[in-house]
Amino acid sequence: MLVSLNWLKNYVDLGMISPEELAEKITKTGIEVDSIEYIAQESKGVVVGYVESCDKHPNADKLNLCQVDVGSEKLQIICGAPNIQQGQKVAVATPGAVLPGNFKIKKVKLRGVESNGMICSLQELGIEEKYVPKDIAEGIFVFPEEITVGEAVEPLLNLNDAVLEFDLTPNRADCLSMLGVAYEVAAILGQEVKLPDENVELSNEKASDYVSVEVKDSELNPYYGAFLVKDIEVKPSPLWMRNALIAGGIRPINNVVDITNYVLLEYGQPLHAFDYNLLGSREIVVRQAKKDENIETLDDVERVLSSDHLVITDGEAPIAIAGVMGGASTEVNEETNTILLEAAYFSPTSVRKTVKDTGLRSESSTRFEKGIDPNRVYRAGMRACHLLEKYAGATVLAEPVIVDELDKSEKVVAIDTNEINKRLGTNISTDDISIILDKLNFNYEQDNNGFTVKVPTRRGDITIFEDMLEEVARIYGYDNLPFTLPQGSSQAGGLTERQQLKREVKNYLQGVGLMETITYSLTSDDHVNKLVGPSVQQKNPTPVQLAMPMSEDHKYLRLSMLPGLLESLSYNRARNQSDLAYFELGSIFVSTETEVTRQPEENLRIAGALTGSWITHPWQQEKKQVDFYLAKGIVEGLFDFLDIQVSFKQSKLQDMHPGRCATILLDDHEIGFIGQVHPTLEKAMDLKETYVFDVDMDEVLAAYSNKPAYNPIPKYPSVSRDIAFIVDESIHAGEIKAEIESVGASIVKNVQIFDVYKGEHLPEGKKSIAYSLLYQDPEKTLKDDEVEQSYEKIVETVNTKFNAYVRS
Repeated sequence: MLVSLNWLKNYVDLGMISPEELAEKITKTGIEVDSIEYIAQESKGVVVGYVESCDKHPNADKLNLCQVDVGSEKLQIICGAPNIQQGQKVAVATPGAVLPGNFKIKKVKLRGVESNGMICSLQELGIEEKYVPKDIAEGIFVFPEEITVGEAVEPLLNLNDAVLEFDLTPNRADCLSMLGVAYEVAAILGQEVKLPDENVELSNEKASDYVSVEVKDSELNPYYGAFLVKDIEVKPSPLWMRNALIAGGIRPINNVVDITNYVLLEYGQPLHAFDYNLLGSREIVVRQAKKDENIETLDDVERVLSSDHLVITDGEAPIAIAGVMGGASTEVNEETNTILLEAAYFSPTSVRKTVKDTGLRSESSTRFEKGIDPNRVYRAGMRACHLLEKYAGATVLAEPVIVDELDKSEKVVAIDTNEINKRLGTNISTDDISIILDKLNFNYEQDNNGFTVKVPTRRGDITIFEDMLEEVARIYGYDNLPFTLPQGSSQAGGLTERQQLKREVKNYLQGVGLMETITYSLTSDDHVNKLVGPSVQQKNPTPVQLAMPMSEDHKYLRLSMLPGLLESLSYNRARNQSDLAYFELGSIFVSTETEVTRQPEENLRIAGALTGSWITHPWQQEKKQVDFYLAKGIVEGLFDFLDIQVSFKQSKLQDMHPGRCATILLDDHEIGFIGQVHPTLEKAMDLKETYVFDVDMDEVLAAYSNKPAYNPIPKYPSVSRDIAFIVDESIHAGEIKAEIESVGASIVKNVQIFDVYKGEHLPEGKKSIAYSLLYQDPEKTLKDDEVEQSYEKIVETVNTKFNAYVRS
C-alpha cells in the first residue's frame, strides 16, 4: 500500500512531523514501513507561465518560438513539444532554475535564436513515465484555466509529497485504504479523523426506473448496489485528484474512471462504472459463469471462464468478472453520458478462486480477497456519486437499486485491565486503556476494570481477547513494555549433547564438500514409497496422507528424504548446475496404522545426493566424477569421525542400481544404505549418474559414546609391506581386509586396498586384490623377523580361508 502524506493530511492533522519520524512511529506499532519515496527530487525556480504567443521558429520546422508570461516578467522560450499552443498555462523553468538531477537552466541560443528558460513536461519535473497520462506522455503538461500565473509548480503538481510504502500482513486489510491508514495514524498521534464528504443532491428520478438487480447466489455476493448517474461529462480529472492517484501508483485516465479509483484507494472499496447505454438490457444479473463462457476484459484479453467464476451480466452476456475486472463491451469512453455505478461485496473465497484460475490480479481483487468493510460499501458508492456530481456535472438518481443480505454487525470482545496487565507484565491503568480505545475509535462500555468493546467492521482482524490485547499493547507502545533478565545461573544456555552432535555431523559433511539443503517434509503419490531405507521398509509403514493437502505434490508425509534431494538436483541441473552435492539432516514420518489415529513416529535421518564432477582442475587436466567409492568414503569418514565401527554389505534394493549398492550395518543391524540411483529413476528425473546415502541417525546417536580418546604420536619407525592375492571373483575385498586386520591386530595398524585386477594373465573366474599393510609397534622398533612372521601368518590364513594364493 502506497500512502501519500499530502493526501493523508486531508483526514488527519500530521502537524510538523517528518515522513521519517512518522514512518518510525508506524513501524513501532506493528505495520512495517518498507520505504519512503518522494514524488520528485527537489526543483527550484519552476513556476506557472502563460503562453501569450506561439510561432514557428524561423530556422527550425519542429521548434516553436513562444512568448511566455511568468508573472514577474515575460520570457522568450523555444519549445519543441508537439502539444504547445498559444493560451496555455504551463510549467516554466526560468533561467537559474534547477530541475531534478541537478539540471540547471541557462539562457541559450537555439538555431540562432535566444531562449530564456524551458517549458517542462511531467517527466522533466521528476514524475515517473508510468504515471504520466497517455495523452501528454509525448508533450508538456498544461494546467487548468483557474491556476494563477507565477505560482510555484511544486505544490500544484504534488512534487513536494512523500509516499510511505506499507508492508502489510494479511490481517491488516483495513490499511489498504487511506481512511484505514488515517484511523491508524490518528490513534498513534492522538488526533481526530476527518471523514470525506458523502452528501449528494439527488434527482426526482429513481434508479429502479432504469435498472433491476438480481443476485443468484447471496453467499458469493451478499450485497450489490447499482447507482444510476446521468448527464456526465467525461473529461480530465481535477489536478488534485490526478496528483493523488499518481502518488498512489495509479495512472490518471478520465474523471469517471479516476473517481472510482480514487474512492477505491480512499475507502478500500472497489467500484466499477458501466456505460449504461452499452448494456444489452435494463437488468443486472449476478451469477456463476457457464462452462467455457467468454468475456473480453478491460485489458483487451479474451478470458475463458468456468462455473467456479462469478460474473456480472446484463441478463445474458457477462459484462464483468465479479471483483476482478470489468468487460471491454461496457467500458466508459468519451461518448459516455450515463453510467451504472457498481458498489458490491463479493466473497473473498470466490474472488481468490477466480484470480488463481485466470491469473488476473487487480487493485480491486486484492482488496476483495483480504476482506472489505461491509459498512463502507454503500458509503463508498455515495462518495463516488458526490465526486461525480462535483467534477463530472452528474445528476444522481434517487434510491439506488440494492440487494442486501450482508452481515454488518460489529464483533463484541470483552477485556479486563487485570488480565491485560497479567499477559503483558505491565501496570497499565484502566484510564489508560480507555484512552487507548478512544484513540482507536472503538466504542465500548466500561464496568470498573472490565470493558465490553464493539469492534468496528473496518477491523475484521479483531475477534478475540488476544486481538484486543495486541491493540492495547501496540498503542501503549512496545518500547514501554517491561523486560527482565533470566533468573538463576549467569550461563546464557547451551546445546544438549544430541544438539551438539547433530551440529558436528553437519559441520563434517559441509567440511568434506556437501551443501546443506532443506526440502519439503511433504511429498507426492509418485515419490512417497521411493528410496525408502530397508530398516524403514521392515516396519511395513503406511504413508500418512494429509486431510487437506496444499497440492497433489505435497500430499503425504515423507518416508525418505532422498526423493526431495533428487528433485533439488533435477531442478538445479535444469538451470545448468551440473556439479552438485547435497545433504539434509531431518525427519521422516513412520506409521504402521492403516487409518492414522495418532501422531506418526518421527525418525531422524541424514541423507545425501551427489552428481557430476567432484574434482575439476582444468590447468592440471584433472577431473574426477562422483562414484560409489566417493560416496562410500564420505560415509566411512563420518563414522570414523564419530568413532563408530560399521560395515558394508553388497545389496540389491528397490530404486537402486543392482550392482552399485550396499547396506550399512551397525552391530549386524541395518541402519542405512549407499549406492547409485537406478538408471530408470535417474532418467525419469532427468539426472545423470547420481549417488545417494541414507543413514538412521537415531541409531547412530544411540551408539555414539562421548568418551575422550588419545593416541600418542608414534616414536618408532613403521614398516610397509604390499601383498596381492588371487581369489575367486565372488570373494569380497572387504572380507579379506577384515581377516588381515584380525590376524595382524597387535602390530598391523592400517590396511588399505590399492588395486583390483581382472583380465589377462589371470585364470578365468579369478581376480587379484592388492593390499598395503602398515606395521608399527608403539613400544619398540619392529625387527624384520617379527614383521615376516606376521606377514607369513596373514598369507597362510587368507590362503586357507579364502582358497587364495599370493600373486607372484
